[in-house]
Amino acid sequence: MEKKTYYLTTAIAYASAIPHIGNVYEAILADAIVRFKRLEGYDVFFQTGTDEHGQKIESKAINNELSPQTYVDHIASEIKRIYDRVNVSYDQFVRTTDERHIKSVQAIFKKLYDQGDIYLGEYEGWYSIAEEAFILEKDIVDGKAPNGDIPVWTKEAAYFLKLAPYQERLLKHIEEHPEFIEPESRRNEMVQNFLKEPLPDLSVSRTSFKWGIPVEFDPGHIVYVWIDALSNYITGLDYHPDHGLSNEFKKYWPADVHLIGKDILRFHTIYWPIILMALGLELPKQVFGHPWVLVNKSKMSKSVGNVLYTDDLVRYFGVDAVRYYVLHEIPFSQDGNITFELLIERNNSDLANTIGNLVNRTIGMAHKYREGVVKKVILNEPFELSLSEKSLEALPKMVSFMNDLKVADALEEVVKLARHANKYIDVSEPWALFKNPEKQDVLDHVLYHLLETIRFVAVLLQPYIPETSKRIASQIGITDLSFDSLQVFGQYEAQTLGKAEVLFERYDQVKKLEEILKDRDE
Repeated sequence: MEKKTYYLTTAIAYASAIPHIGNVYEAILADAIVRFKRLEGYDVFFQTGTDEHGQKIESKAINNELSPQTYVDHIASEIKRIYDRVNVSYDQFVRTTDERHIKSVQAIFKKLYDQGDIYLGEYEGWYSIAEEAFILEKDIVDGKAPNGDIPVWTKEAAYFLKLAPYQERLLKHIEEHPEFIEPESRRNEMVQNFLKEPLPDLSVSRTSFKWGIPVEFDPGHIVYVWIDALSNYITGLDYHPDHGLSNEFKKYWPADVHLIGKDILRFHTIYWPIILMALGLELPKQVFGHPWVLVNKSKMSKSVGNVLYTDDLVRYFGVDAVRYYVLHEIPFSQDGNITFELLIERNNSDLANTIGNLVNRTIGMAHKYREGVVKKVILNEPFELSLSEKSLEALPKMVSFMNDLKVADALEEVVKLARHANKYIDVSEPWALFKNPEKQDVLDHVLYHLLETIRFVAVLLQPYIPETSKRIASQIGITDLSFDSLQVFGQYEAQTLGKAEVLFERYDQVKKLEEILKDRDE
């Protein structure tokens, strides 16, 4: 039977600077979703990459005395390295400087021009270089754009994309497919703030800088970001308007999810669908605008000095503690918060005290009471807490949450299962059973049930903290980490265990914070 396909994209990272944890969060979130889908048996295509053109990059390259290409080559390789470091399992990393992308974008622009969707006009208005966008007069407060940048008055010839002819059709699509924009609050925002008013035509070319894809039939113009960057979702599948549809395109398009930050929702839910309609292509099934990661409840900003970088966090806490934190602590639809204190707290409570403690304690008891030999003993449950019931409930609940992209809720189900297992130890008191000659089979039952539950935990943690999942599997001697292996409770084979290893360090908060502050001051 042919596998069902699942195509997920992240926004492509802007290659003007090294991304902070807020940007990398999106890639980790996407990774957890696609790893889960692969375990469910989907044929997954996960695309991410870099947006490498524009005035900001041209300026940064000049300031660094580099060519723009050399500059973006460096940033793109750093982004790839960071994604690889936090185990982002992308299938394709696209770059907008790829020849394939450039050729397709030029052909897309020409097609839209030839059919009358794009026309040459003149643009006049306030322009923010930092946002690479024109700013409305009403959004300028005390001479500054919403992001704090000082806009400049710009007048230049530009090509424009007509939006009005497609507005009603887009509105109808959103009304008929409410799942197209998620969460619901973002959908309401797009409809009420933008689509209920007549859409002005969109400027899609620039002449004031050179670093970009030239308009093929008018090389003084550069294809602006909206058509250049957004098209990556189809050029990455070998789409070219003048060629037949590629096998990849036929197989994976329309995308199941465009996973993006809430700040670029308008471009993905208004401009991008209109470009697709004009090209005669299907719209993606869903655009999901995830929240921001705040530091001490403030937006990360270099000028404020509160930016947290992935490399530093991984150095202080390890890959899986960082992955766990952003996946578990950033809510579905509200901004999440990250601080060193919160990371230490979550590491200690969920990872060291709950998951790590369960594995360590159980293997320790198997050695203490049975010299590491685990027998397969399943009795009618002698205690009021059933681990088999709790274990078998976990995956169906997680599937339901993951289908709604409620990743934090799904991950919490695994932690709950580990908490139940720790509680089971307290309720069953293996140390008392060991002293009672008549309760030896009950002790074997308890140890077996704990190890079988740990097997479930190891399998279920894979999409979220894959390294920890592998380490647990290796410690309890299992190799089958498929979701199919969780259909029945009681698959764990009798065996002799090796020694337990510590999965997560438990930090002394004061000492850990001192160590981090010392490192940051150096």
